[in-house]
Amino acid sequence: MGGESASGGRPHAGIGDVTVGIVIVNYNTREATLACLKSIAATSEDLRVSVVVVDNASSDGSAPAFRESTSATVIDSGGNLGFARAVNLGARALDTDYVLLLNPDTLMLPGSLRALLGFALEHPEYGVYGGRTLAPDGSLDPHSCWGAPTLWSTFCFGTGLSTFFKDSAVFDPESLGTWQRDTVREVDIVTGCLLLMTREDFLTVGGMDERYFLYGEDAEFSMRCSARGYRPVLVPEAVIVHENGGSSTSSDGSKMSMVLAGKVTLFRTLWSPPRATIAVALLHAGVLLRALLERATRRGARPWAGVWAKRARWSPGYPKAEALLFGPRDSTPGA
Repeated sequence: MGGESASGGRPHAGIGDVTVGIVIVNYNTREATLACLKSIAATSEDLRVSVVVVDNASSDGSAPAFRESTSATVIDSGGNLGFARAVNLGARALDTDYVLLLNPDTLMLPGSLRALLGFALEHPEYGVYGGRTLAPDGSLDPHSCWGAPTLWSTFCFGTGLSTFFKDSAVFDPESLGTWQRDTVREVDIVTGCLLLMTREDFLTVGGMDERYFLYGEDAEFSMRCSARGYRPVLVPEAVIVHENGGSSTSSDGSKMSMVLAGKVTLFRTLWSPPRATIAVALLHAGVLLRALLERATRRGARPWAGVWAKRARWSPGYPKAEALLFGPRDSTPGA
């Protein structure tokens, strides 16, 4: 299996003997990314760390600022490639033992990188490693990992059960219930905001699927890794602060439209056509239900109404949804 072959025969190295390359994708998040880079420098201690920032044609002076004030290698992508393509570009530019994907709107906390890397060295049988994320106020941000989507979880979204019974292990299973991410646990999906893997294994499984523009690619990647024998795992001692939004926060439904485009792509990539068709219909039902509830409760902001209005754009999934949602790549909201 993939996880077994990845670690088999590899000599046991000490934490000070291995190199880690951190890949950060930046799009008009100069100040957040600078803070992230500063936190890496302050917490990497004696680890052998290098950082690659892939800049997706930012217009806020990001690339010059990184080159002037940090030791990171900056790669100009030449356009807004989205997340998956930019991550793969960064990973290919590295020559390190491990690759760590890290969001630009995160802060690395002391001891966290050492804990994550140490666990990976001691337990190579897992192969894919994530950590615990906190919101800026110190509360748990559960988005570092997810359960895999199923027809049941999609039915729960379509009928509103996942909202009415939020964090229920039965009716909101993708949330993984009320688990506080405070124990070592195998999970279906490690998200791209904090994901560690050997560079060799990352490239062997093919990196991120470049059909995806933004959202969904990490779910597909984790599920593909699991199918090859890897066992994605959460390491609670590896903690970062995650602003959760970065360059794609919106109140008009744009961000959720991207998320749903990713889900549709995942369904059509991994599931049979009849099953995927049912799942997409359930997504439509869930969006319409939430849009109607917004109207009934006379909410000021109505993001779900925006998602419903954009349904013809996200329903085809990527790569078609990229052009329908965002237009020309060099003018789109980025990763």
